[in-house]
Amino acid sequence: MRNEGMRLEQREKHFHPRGEQYLQAVLEEGRGAIVYAPHVGNFFFAYWYLSQRYPCLTVVTAQSEELRPLYLILQELGCKGLDYDKTPPLLLMKKLRRHLAQNGVVFLLGDFSRPAFPRGRLFGRKTPLPRGAASLALGGRVPVIPFYCHRMKGFRHELVFSPPLRLYEQYRMDQTAEAMEQLYRFLEESVKAVPQEWLYWFNVDERWTTEEHSVEEVS
Repeated sequence: MRNEGMRLEQREKHFHPRGEQYLQAVLEEGRGAIVYAPHVGNFFFAYWYLSQRYPCLTVVTAQSEELRPLYLILQELGCKGLDYDKTPPLLLMKKLRRHLAQNGVVFLLGDFSRPAFPRGRLFGRKTPLPRGAASLALGGRVPVIPFYCHRMKGFRHELVFSPPLRLYEQYRMDQTAEAMEQLYRFLEESVKAVPQEWLYWFNVDERWTTEEHSVEEVS
């Protein structure tokens, strides 16, 4: 146990959190917290960090032959996740709500996209984006902590936690689309902060090839 603790301490030296007190303060309220992030930096590494300190649960897509071995390794390291492709939608939301009700942390990557998702606006264009973060936040009156990580140098990463968004104080339960607009703006700001570390450059054209330019882009 002592050797394992030493190894854990050595790994944690690679992380430089900024604003983590926002997450800690929210958890003191006892209603859980949604950590909302883009696919920026080493988000796997960031989730491992969070899982060492808090009761965490995330949503993954673990059916890819290339990524599944990595997910299994993270699972062995204590990083818990629900498989989006294998868990029925209602059961998925039920488990996430239950975890939040137990004052847990739900880590959601908000720029994940599937064709069936409702359209949201990102960088001036419409693209399919999930709305689960707003649904969970409004339904359970759970604060959202915007978050991203980025590489500083070598294996060192900065973890950036922003002040909580209390969407339930601004929107009704039937206004998830409106509430998500705040979160989409955060995704844009995070990608703009470290554009070279955004995962989805590899398929960015696929997201918007059938969408028209926004009024702002055309004018």
